[in-house]
Amino acid sequence: MKHTTTILFALVLFCKTLAFGQHDPKALREWQDQKYSMFIHYGIYSVLGGVWEGKPVTKGLSEQIQAHAGIYSDTYADVAKRFNPQNWNADSIVALAKKAGMRSLVITSKHHDGFCMFKTNTTDFNVVDATPFKRDIVKELSDACKRGGLRFGLYFSLIDWHFPQASPISSSNSDYITPEHVEYNKKQITELLSNYGPVSELWFDMGSQNANESKDLRDLVHKLQPNCMIGSRIGNDMGDFNVMGDNQEPDYAIGVPWQSPASFFDETWSYRSWQVRGSEEEKMREKLTSLIRVASRGGNFLLNIGPKGDGSVVDFEKDVLLSIGKWLDKNKEAIYGTDPDPFHISFKWGSLTSRPDKIYLHLLSAPENGVITLPGLTGKIKDAYVLGEDKKAKFSQNASGVKINVPEGLDVSKEFKVIAIEFVHGYSVPPANIIAFTKSPLILDAHNAFKHYSSSGIDYNNRYQSTVKESWTISPSKTGDLAPAIYYTDEEKGKVIDVEVNGKATVVTLIGTGAEKLKNDPSAITWGGIYQTGPLYSGVGGVHGNLTNVDVSKPWPDSNGGTWEKKGELKNNVTYEIKADRNSATYLLQEITSAKDQSYLVGITSGDGVTVTLNGKVLAEHNNPFKDKQLKDVILLPLKKGANQLIVKYYNGFKKVNVMSIDNNVSQAIYHQELKPMAVEKGKYYPVSWQLHKPLSPHTTIGLFNARIEIK
Repeated sequence: MKHTTTILFALVLFCKTLAFGQHDPKALREWQDQKYSMFIHYGIYSVLGGVWEGKPVTKGLSEQIQAHAGIYSDTYADVAKRFNPQNWNADSIVALAKKAGMRSLVITSKHHDGFCMFKTNTTDFNVVDATPFKRDIVKELSDACKRGGLRFGLYFSLIDWHFPQASPISSSNSDYITPEHVEYNKKQITELLSNYGPVSELWFDMGSQNANESKDLRDLVHKLQPNCMIGSRIGNDMGDFNVMGDNQEPDYAIGVPWQSPASFFDETWSYRSWQVRGSEEEKMREKLTSLIRVASRGGNFLLNIGPKGDGSVVDFEKDVLLSIGKWLDKNKEAIYGTDPDPFHISFKWGSLTSRPDKIYLHLLSAPENGVITLPGLTGKIKDAYVLGEDKKAKFSQNASGVKINVPEGLDVSKEFKVIAIEFVHGYSVPPANIIAFTKSPLILDAHNAFKHYSSSGIDYNNRYQSTVKESWTISPSKTGDLAPAIYYTDEEKGKVIDVEVNGKATVVTLIGTGAEKLKNDPSAITWGGIYQTGPLYSGVGGVHGNLTNVDVSKPWPDSNGGTWEKKGELKNNVTYEIKADRNSATYLLQEITSAKDQSYLVGITSGDGVTVTLNGKVLAEHNNPFKDKQLKDVILLPLKKGANQLIVKYYNGFKKVNVMSIDNNVSQAIYHQELKPMAVEKGKYYPVSWQLHKPLSPHTTIGLFNARIEIK
């Protein structure tokens, strides 16, 4: 994205103040190696158990019953007088977590209702001063974790429905944090990180801070406890690890440390007395499957429990946890401290985890014909066996890979099994995204890259899937020397990137050398009318429906959708501002007819986020990380001969207007810079990748939308 010169200069100065201090790699790795932790939602809402005035509150999550039941703040505050959990026992909670196989524990120190489960000098709305219990829940659990050898973490809501100077309850919970509230939160965070011993992670939630506020809070945490890991919901890409959406498991590669938070039931995180719980066995398999899948993709699994108002753990949840713990006693080697699945393909029978000298096959279902095929796997196998059982697995190897025969009588329908493959001197698997180099030039760009993702955004409701790295693997058809060069546009000009070729990284500054005009013919391009649909409720990323060959005469995104209205007043090269609600998107569609295949640069002006597509293919997507009035992008359109559809989604997250334009009168300049020559041999693989050099945050999108590497 591009700004005017003045804004760009200001942004550079601003970014310097927001430099992201990298975490200690050892502490980061220790956090990643945990794999499995306990989340606890506990507060005065637990006393209500999802019931208000004798009736179940079926709307929303039970820990947010104050909002969903419409309870007055003073009436809700009186619930604290009923909080007296005589069955609460912190040592029992820690013992359960350990038996369940969990390596750390995270408890809600304060949820959205503003009730503090710790003694604080900032408000008397806390467990010691406002309840008959008069004991510090957080302190007791911290001490119990220390005695039990578990890491101790804290959840902290950035919004507060009890603090008078805070924003009122809203439907989104991504509320503005007032200056008074910012300072109030800092005081409570200081207490928590000063009075409760080592805190392994701080799990912020909701609210919408500006970039400086998130950075200041990050600095405060690391000043008080340098090894405390910070979750991404602190906002503005200031987290040490990426927190997925609630109960979300990714099916894509994530290029940063990450965690998947999960509840027993999607409908609630805290105790709900009337919850239909179903089968313990089915729930155990469901949550164990999630743990295995998350571990196989390189993440940490944070599984929640919601104790009752009296402090006891729901038997159903306890039994499920103990069953998972029993499985982990037998198979822990295949979970803790493991690396992700080394393959880049999916297997119907289950998932894989790995170590440098072992691969673990997690059988979640029976393989077809009792045989597991691992294509392209090489390395001398020392042994193959079932973890925790005296059963060997027969195997065979050839040039195409490895076949594992599942031992007879191994029943995975009752219990998931793990087959360990042990290698003498390590192993190798085919790399991801192999691109055969058979014709010169070879083009490497965003459209044929293997993408490494994170999540970027100002707050929980204004985030999107960012791309932090792109990679390719070249497979040359002959031996020789290759000459790579980077081609880019004004969109990428000024960026500093790390380009890695066959393990050797080079810092490349895209300074705008080798400028030349794109070989296109503007006179051979006809720009049709502009159509508009929306606004639609939306997030930053993604689109609402299929954008390939859109019929403007029919409803979109489906038969119940809106219409595409031709807007004669909308012209190219004019920026418009239309009234818009928060978290909404408007789409513009323009038909472009080209007499031949050619590339053409257009300017796109947007507000809080934009997704640019051509003929159904996404060309660019990003947010507005510093809430600038508007952003300008230069996007390369690969026009085909004949009719083309340019469709742009304009997102509004924070303002009262949405900003939009399509500019077809921009410079058609393209730049190129030579890279170091590379010598290659036929039959070998050569990895190539690029990413931002020292980005503002590891979650920042690379934004190399038009760039490509040409290899000759």
